Parts: sequence; structure tokens; C-alpha cells
Amino acid sequence: MAKFLFISFDALITDIAWQVVKEGHDVRYWIREKKARSVGEGFVPKSKDWKADAEWADVIVFDDVLGMGEDADQLRRAGKAVVGGTPYTDKLEDDRGFGQTELKGFGINIIPFEEFTEFDDAIAFVAANPARYVIKPSGEAQNIKRLLFVGEDDDGTDVIHVLESYKKVYSERVRNFQLQRRRTGVEIAVGAFFNGHEFLSPINVNFEHKKLFPGNIGPATGEMGTAMYWSAPNRIFNQTLAKMEKKLREERYVGYMDLNCIVNAQGIYPLEFTARFGYPTISIQQEGLNTPMGEILAALARGETIDLKPKPGFQVGVRIVVPPFPYDDPKTFEANSEDRIIIFKKPDYSGVHIEDVKLMNGEWVVTGDSGVVLIVCGTGPTMRQAQAQAYNRIKNIMIPNMYYRTDIGDRWHEDHDRLHSWGYLREM
Repeated sequence: MAKFLFISFDALITDIAWQVVKEGHDVRYWIREKKARSVGEGFVPKSKDWKADAEWADVIVFDDVLGMGEDADQLRRAGKAVVGGTPYTDKLEDDRGFGQTELKGFGINIIPFEEFTEFDDAIAFVAANPARYVIKPSGEAQNIKRLLFVGEDDDGTDVIHVLESYKKVYSERVRNFQLQRRRTGVEIAVGAFFNGHEFLSPINVNFEHKKLFPGNIGPATGEMGTAMYWSAPNRIFNQTLAKMEKKLREERYVGYMDLNCIVNAQGIYPLEFTARFGYPTISIQQEGLNTPMGEILAALARGETIDLKPKPGFQVGVRIVVPPFPYDDPKTFEANSEDRIIIFKKPDYSGVHIEDVKLMNGEWVVTGDSGVVLIVCGTGPTMRQAQAQAYNRIKNIMIPNMYYRTDIGDRWHEDHDRLHSWGYLREM
């Protein structure tokens, strides 16, 4: 058994820390944000000083970008076994323009984009170059997922209206942003674990569901659920992330790297990096692996190759949330969600993963302030069976005011047919 230290800004990696606790390892968990420090209480032992505990730990795991790559890189260079990024890999995600420029430098197709620091300049650009665009904030503002806007009007009128609105309301929070030409097709992500030397096989193929409501409508969220499966490297991976393996080896990057793309009959168009574990992606991924998470994290941190032992078939994960998600409204959270008990009709926790939850007097209780509560997963030999298991498990759960999407995995059959006809799922 090993000693693990998990380091987080906003309590993202709580569930994985809990899984490692359940595997019998010695775990300490440090959370920077005071409002999130109650998350995981009773599930995971806490650290009061991560720098002091870094000396104690055998394996150190960072869960985000936004400067955490600098700390991870320093500890790694000091000889510690670390899962985490570098300043370079942080920048791949935090600075959208930089990420796109790097992709282009590796000979990977990118969608035309323009970067802006002033809303008036962006409005003038769209007026002069009418088309459908996607508004993508950069830096910390990109964590406010509802600010991402996908234009529908061919002349960009809706984008101009939104930019004018953002200018009035968000000019202090959105310091820089990107306008990217919109491409249509199948949105698909490919990713893999990287051990400092190479990508490990199998890779993960996943389909995110970012809008709040079924049918892919409503405000954008960080994520409402994901459908996925493990695969041998396919054409999308080989033509994108695989081309970056040498650079990531030079950086000594350790962790998971994911690239979200739009693909169609004309080509593969990368949208954005996730240069870390995805949330709730990593919890759903765990459901599709027979290898214990502690073994995976330790092997990655030590630069070792490990057999990931994927389960055959598919995995579906559904995020259960409560008010005010996806909005930031402490009063609404306090009035409607804080300290609400999570009730299980039967004592069966199979496939249930925690987010902003604490353990109080033996009860699972909603905590934090974001309104993200649980990820409920299902697995099966077909996507339909995985989906059915996930939603059957949700029927066992009661939380006042809880809501979730009822269609995670529905679009797989249409997406699969198109991806297969275009040849993107083949090994080559």
C-alpha cells in the first residue's frame, strides 16, 4: 500500500481520492478553496498543509491546470512521484489560442479562429466577416461554462447580440476570448493516460453532453454526462494526440490528455485540450477498468507501463445536480440544497461516485456550493445496456430538487454510423 496526497483547487478529484481510500491506501487530501473544504469530509482524510505532506507522500496527484503544472513540475524535478502537468501543458488548456497554434505546429488541422481582448473589436470582426461562430472565453473565465456560446445564424447576428450582452455584463471577468468558426459534424473526444514517456493503450473514446437539458438544449454546463468506451488507438487519435507524444515526453508530462474534436466527412477538427483528468470523465472511466485506480496513479507517477485491463463494452455516466447548478447563487444553494440528505431506497451504492458530498452521522449530505452531487454510472456490452443500468441505479436515489439529463448515450447509434462510414473508428 502507498501514501497518496491529492491536491485540489476546487475539490474536483474527491471521488478518485475516495476510491484510493477504499483500495486500502493511506490518503491525504488538500483543498485550496475554503468554501469547498467540507467536500469529502468523512470519506477522505484531509491535509492542512500540502507542502508539508508532500514530504510524507509516496505519490502526489494534482487535479487541475491554472498554474498547478508549475508545482507538479517542481516536485517531479525534485524526485517525487507526481501525477500532474507542466507550465506548457497547463497553457495548452488555459490559453485556447496557444493550444490551437501548437496543434497547427504538429501538422494537425485546426478550425480558423481569432483572439480578442475587446468586445467591440470582436463585434466589428463578425460584422465584417459574417458567418457562424463559437464564442470561447480563455483563462479562468473558460470555467464559467455557460459563457460558451455556439452561434446558429449564418450571418453571425446571434453572436453579435451575445457579444454586446457580454460587454455589458462580463467585461471585467472575460479578459480574453476566442471566436472560432463553427464546424458541424460529430463531437467526439479521444484521450489516453501518459506516463512521462508514452501514451498507454487502450485509449478512451468519449462523447460529452454539455447542455443542461435533454435534447442538448439550455445553458452550457461543465458536463451533464458522458458515454464512452476503451479502444485500441484509432484514426482520430493517431492523427491528433499521437503526434504530440515526443513533445509530452520532453515535458515529462504525467496524467491524462484529452482532445475534444468535431469530425465530419471532410476531416478532423480539434476544439480544445483537457490537459488533466476530466470531471466526471475519470470517475466514469474507472467503471470501465478492472485495474485499481491506486495502481494506475502510482504507475503513472513512477513512469511505469501498466496493463489497464479495460472491461469490454461501454460505460455511461450521468451527473445528478441540484440548484443552483450551473449558476453561481449561494443564496439559492443555501435555501434549496445545502445539507440535504441523499437517500438510497436500497443500500446499494454500485456505480455511484461522489462529487460535492460529505458524510455526516452516517448519512451522505450535499455540501460545497456548486450543486454538483453525484455521478451514477452503468456498464454493459452495448451502449443501450450501459445506459439502462445507469438510469436504473438513479431510480434508487432521492435528493430534494435533484435533476439530471435522461438521454445520456442516446445519440451513440447515429454518431457511430457516421463515424464508421467516415472511417474514424478504425485502427490505423
